[in-house]
Amino acid sequence: MNIRSRHDSILRSLRRGGMATVDDLARQVGASRRTVLRDIGALREEGYLINTEAGRGGGVQLDLQSAQKGAPLSVPEVFALLISVTTMQAAGNLPFATLADSGLAKIERSLPRDRVRDLRRLLAGLHVGKLSPQQDVSDIGIIDPGLLPAFERGFLDRLNLRFRYRDARGHETSRQVEPQAMLILPPLWYLVGWDPERGDFRHFRMDRIGEPETVEGTVFRPRHVPFEDDVCPYDELPT
Repeated sequence: MNIRSRHDSILRSLRRGGMATVDDLARQVGASRRTVLRDIGALREEGYLINTEAGRGGGVQLDLQSAQKGAPLSVPEVFALLISVTTMQAAGNLPFATLADSGLAKIERSLPRDRVRDLRRLLAGLHVGKLSPQQDVSDIGIIDPGLLPAFERGFLDRLNLRFRYRDARGHETSRQVEPQAMLILPPLWYLVGWDPERGDFRHFRMDRIGEPETVEGTVFRPRHVPFEDDVCPYDELPT
């Protein structure tokens, strides 16, 4: 179960009212107690009021009024909106660009200052270019919805990303890289990662990535990604 699915499942359980133990929630979503506690912290950051009671008979409980009001957009959601608009602008097919920019600026102003800082760090690691018309995109697939929040946490907390990767020949491997940036060449999206085993940057088509997850205890340093070289391939990028 990816991050967003876990969050949705936890919220559904808590909306039923009453107390739920962390152990029960962990069994329900198939994750560890530590992961569920981290998920609860993330939901609180999104604006959900979740109370905790210690001791026998205790657990966690959702304030239903906070759930009814709805939560503000999270950084990954705002990031997704921004990169979608940026991508459409780069492709030259956003007829209401001024209105879109104005709306996104209002959304950004609604975020806490520390989350705005996170958003700007994410945008600094984003490059949008144009794909060569010679690139074959006939096999383009669906991007795992858990990839963007996993990238956000890995990029901001400097944690490695681990995932399954299927190359152009359909061969699957398990990869672990430092998530350094994102490259968007519409309609293809790439994760740009530093591969410690190869000592170089590698580009991974995001629609070929499966089961992404951050790896605890793998703090890395940010690296300069040479986007000034304007990477716009039509042959397969090295993976």
